[in-house]
Amino acid sequence: MKTFHLTIAHVAENLFDGEALLVSLPGDEGVFEVLPEHEAFVSLLKTGTIHLKTADNQKRTFDITTTGIAEVSHNQATVLL
Repeated sequence: MKTFHLTIAHVAENLFDGEALLVSLPGDEGVFEVLPEHEAFVSLLKTGTIHLKTADNQKRTFDITTTGIAEVSHNQATVLL
């Protein structure tokens, strides 16, 4: 199964750093999913919930109460809150 590297970070704290199958993010223009080998892009994030499925098929969620930014490129995604 294909994965991508995902980092979710809050000021001075890593919330997640590892391999993922998918992540669903609350974008400024609506919820979107990032999958392995996703096309490169940058998006603003609004408050909401991040849904993550890890490489070992576990589901995790993170409630975000601040805006942020997501960058996807070269089979990795970085979420800064």
